[in-house]
Amino acid sequence: MSSIKSFLTAFSALALAACAGFGPPAVPGQSEAQVLQRMGPPTDRYALEGGATRLEYASGPYGRVTWMIDVDAKGRVIDANQVLNELNFAEFQKHAAGMSRQDLLLRLGRPGERRNGGWQGGEVWSWRYPTNNCLWFQVSIGDDGLVRDGIYTIDPRCDPPTVRDR
Repeated sequence: MSSIKSFLTAFSALALAACAGFGPPAVPGQSEAQVLQRMGPPTDRYALEGGATRLEYASGPYGRVTWMIDVDAKGRVIDANQVLNELNFAEFQKHAAGMSRQDLLLRLGRPGERRNGGWQGGEVWSWRYPTNNCLWFQVSIGDDGLVRDGIYTIDPRCDPPTVRDR
């Protein structure tokens, strides 16, 4: 009986830990120290107006989630958002043209993949995101370092192998 109770206790703890991964990693009012204790060091930090800071937690290159956690000048969380989603991409597309690389990073975080020679020269940055359609979001950056546009394309990791690949 004791081993069953131990198993159920351990199983319950694992289930709770797994569920914790689906919610936001921070809530307004938490301290930055609490976020760092729970999440570890961020993948990047961005300075915001008024002494605030944005903490980036990117899961790339194959991860599909990037959390941006905004912390005010006093070190308290004011917002937490998972930015890799179609609603955020659609909003990005409205303002993308002419945006700097730094502003792009501030909005979407580091890309899962970067490659030279985009469809308009420069680079193409790509982000995988939670979708059942096997898409990724790609942004073209010109040689001048400014964003040209953002589009959805088929993620090449999802393509089935061709006869040549076998």
